[in-house]
Amino acid sequence: MKILYIFPHPDDESFGPAAAMHAQLARGHEVYLLTLTRGGATRQRFRLGLSVGQMGEVRYREMLQVEKTLGLTGMTVLDFPDSGLKELDPRELERAVEEEIRRIRPQVVVTYPVHGISGFHDHLVTHAVVKRVYLDMRERGAGYLKRLAFYTIPDDGGPFLDESGRFRLRHSGEELIDVVMPLAPEDTEAMKRALACYETYQSTIAATRVVERVGDRLYFEIFGEDHKPPLADITDGIGPF
Repeated sequence: MKILYIFPHPDDESFGPAAAMHAQLARGHEVYLLTLTRGGATRQRFRLGLSVGQMGEVRYREMLQVEKTLGLTGMTVLDFPDSGLKELDPRELERAVEEEIRRIRPQVVVTYPVHGISGFHDHLVTHAVVKRVYLDMRERGAGYLKRLAFYTIPDDGGPFLDESGRFRLRHSGEELIDVVMPLAPEDTEAMKRALACYETYQSTIAATRVVERVGDRLYFEIFGEDHKPPLADITDGIGPF
């Protein structure tokens, strides 16, 4: 089965999804990644004294290491403006996403949920673009598309603000979770190796405590489906194609 992950920035794939990618590759699936920007607008560029373009090139090279580390079947990194997707004609993004889907012909497409986890506008735009393209292509006869999934984190019932007074990450309610994917130790180790590829981003990675937050399982919503009890992987329950 072919799985295409679509995210706006370098490192989005490594903050959790990398563990799923590793597990899916080990099970014989083809796993592809499409990233819409090179992530050059990150604030880390100020620390390094780099321009947006220079930082984008650094992060692109880091992504090439991620591709190699995870053993992805394929990876495409576009150069839309980081932190500027909301300023674009969405049809331009839609055309780029559709071109990649048509090239790969995946059965499963994965992106962020409607809240984008972080709430960052690039994440929200990506969700809307991918959902629209997926549904439009299905309507126009792309029968190879079987499932649209959203990588998410569950609502832990904690306070709306964290201990420092900042808004918490966005969550999906229990009723929306369709996949609870158990992770083997080797999947978590693969995620750690992918995160380590982002040498310029290590302070941010450490501050997020992403490895501890992920723990031993990952969560996904599935658009237009309701699975209770949840599936164990985003590929489960898809019939022959």
